[in-house]
Amino acid sequence: MGLYLRGKIYWFRIRTSEGRIQRSTGTANKRLAENIYSKAKTDIIEGRWFKEQETKDDPPFLELAEEYENWMQGRYRSKFKIYIISQLKERFRDYSLSMIGVRELEKLQSEKLKRGKQQKIVEGKLHNIPNKPATINRFIAVIAHMFTKAADWKMIDRANIPKVKMLKENNKRLRYLSKEECSELIAACDPHLRPIVITALNTGMRRQEILGLRWDAHVDLKHGFILLSHTKNGERREIPINSTLRATLQSLPRRLDVQHVFFDPASGKPYQEVKKSFATALRRAKIQDFHFHDLRHTFASHLVMAGIDLVTVKELLGHADVKMTLRYAHLAPSHKVKAVEIYDRSMSGYNLATVPGEEKVASV
Repeated sequence: MGLYLRGKIYWFRIRTSEGRIQRSTGTANKRLAENIYSKAKTDIIEGRWFKEQETKDDPPFLELAEEYENWMQGRYRSKFKIYIISQLKERFRDYSLSMIGVRELEKLQSEKLKRGKQQKIVEGKLHNIPNKPATINRFIAVIAHMFTKAADWKMIDRANIPKVKMLKENNKRLRYLSKEECSELIAACDPHLRPIVITALNTGMRRQEILGLRWDAHVDLKHGFILLSHTKNGERREIPINSTLRATLQSLPRRLDVQHVFFDPASGKPYQEVKKSFATALRRAKIQDFHFHDLRHTFASHLVMAGIDLVTVKELLGHADVKMTLRYAHLAPSHKVKAVEIYDRSMSGYNLATVPGEEKVASV
């Protein structure tokens, strides 16, 4: 709330008991704008502000983006989400919120589908971001949530939140390692990479969650938990430390001046990336078509194959919706057989093999 620049012209925004009043002062002179703003506040307080003086409250998208980024601080730390917001700010920098509807968001989908790969620079390196349906859906999900928060903050009416149909995603790929391949991969890792891979295989944590681990904030060896408060979904997650992981963590070198669990002993700084060393380990172990994120799939897949229920797997992975966990359901055939056998025993004493009224005819 207050006086602000939109382009070169000063605008003001005042919140009242009946909503928000927003209008242009019509001037680029700050002192004059302050006088106009002050008079408007006085008129509102003294009841001299008339409805016809109000302009339609239609904040610019950049204003919502700024509010949303401030709200995200302390709640979300996803670098990809921050990147998405920066892209949306560039795409809709000249738009007000009322100008962004279903048509504009479907145009955004089409533009990204046609563009193929998109390049971005992160920490001085050029990265290719494929514009797959799943990636484009993340853009739509972020802007949809921004509009939801805009409604919560009374910037727009809830009826004006655009509802766009998501693109169909191809989530059929589910690559995971066998127990033998897990062992071979660990053996092929360089010393600094080995405990990182062991952590991934025993927790299902994401790469950045692992590399960001701190002894003081996340690892509780006494009670046997890893505590993640800033996750991809913005929700707290507790991951039990099993015996293998405990032994691995206890064997790691520690320094009083470094709180990160995984760090370069030469510089004392945490590892930012392990892409090259991981690729080398895969090559040594002769494992193909595999990414670091597939270690997370490996963890989940072996949990399900061991008979662990999907709700527990969902909680361990930190999935927002059990639908995301259902992709592993087909790996539990023995679990389903066990369930049907339990049902069969519970129905013992009732003949479910014949239709009432029909007699069993013995063969001669």
